[in-house]
Amino acid sequence: MAKHIFITKPGDRVRLDPVDEYNHPPEAVSNFNESAYYNIYDGKQKVGGWFRIGNRVNEGHAEVSICLYLPDGKVGFMYHRAHISSNAEHSAGGARFEIVEPFKRQRVTYSGKVAVLANPNDMLNPAKAFKENPILDCEVELDYSGLSPMYGGEHLNDDGSPIELDTKTAMARAHFEQHVAARGRIRVGEQSWQIDGLGLRDHSWGPRYWQNIYWYRWLPISLGRDFGAMIMTMGMRDGSVDCGGMVFTEGRYDLIVDARVRSEWDAQFHQTGLTARCRTERGQEFEITGKVISLIPLRNRRVAEDGTELSTRITEAMTEYRCNGHVGYGLSEYLDQIENGVPVGMGIAAAR
Repeated sequence: MAKHIFITKPGDRVRLDPVDEYNHPPEAVSNFNESAYYNIYDGKQKVGGWFRIGNRVNEGHAEVSICLYLPDGKVGFMYHRAHISSNAEHSAGGARFEIVEPFKRQRVTYSGKVAVLANPNDMLNPAKAFKENPILDCEVELDYSGLSPMYGGEHLNDDGSPIELDTKTAMARAHFEQHVAARGRIRVGEQSWQIDGLGLRDHSWGPRYWQNIYWYRWLPISLGRDFGAMIMTMGMRDGSVDCGGMVFTEGRYDLIVDARVRSEWDAQFHQTGLTARCRTERGQEFEITGKVISLIPLRNRRVAEDGTELSTRITEAMTEYRCNGHVGYGLSEYLDQIENGVPVGMGIAAAR
């Protein structure tokens, strides 16, 4: 379970309390990370995005990402490696996440800049992308409200003790998610939109290196205020493959016990579409198709202890989803280590 902490399965022992909405004492590891993430999409106006703050307080900084998908196909993006000296809150680089009421209401704000990319693939070369694209003022003010129960938490041993994590494979000690709605305003330069949309948020804490997972496909999906899903498939370097997630219907989460994702690709190995099939603990089966609206490729690099430079690619695609006559939106986030120029999960990501 320590390997695949993002996945909760029937019968798992999981602890989640309202206090876990707030930040936790850092563990005594250099790569401790406490991350909060929110996405949103207004399907009527075709505008939305995602926002992440990952506190790496033991390294003295926070990773702050702002990504906006605009109606004309452009993407507004900014990344800050902002100095922090405390893990008391998620507030850095002009972004701030506030817990108004645990499990029910949150607020996301950002005041700063974004690079507006007419061709989001420019981010394959970040230095060039930020140099050659316009940098515009940006403001985000969004009030989030929970639509669903909570998914996940801190996985425990059968006796209630904390799990001993393998720092070579762990992505978190605990992780939870929730389907949400949000209203507010997004402004980029002279353009402004009043937002009324749906999305998903998550929160995790514990040791993290992005290179610890060989590949994964994470699909947070909103098909209505009372219908959605999160589907996760992931693989490790030893060839093991796992899957999980949940389907949100009738006011509850049903855990996924089997899932497969088949993807369509372009010449740059970016996903252009997908078909996800899953089965829940109650025996329900769902087929969800996705068509990418707009995609931005991002990367995370780290130098290993032996001096090897490690690079992970994460493609973040706003995606239109369809299931059982419903049309909705969400992200398709694909993480891969790259070997010989090819994402390692391309040929095996359809497996469990």
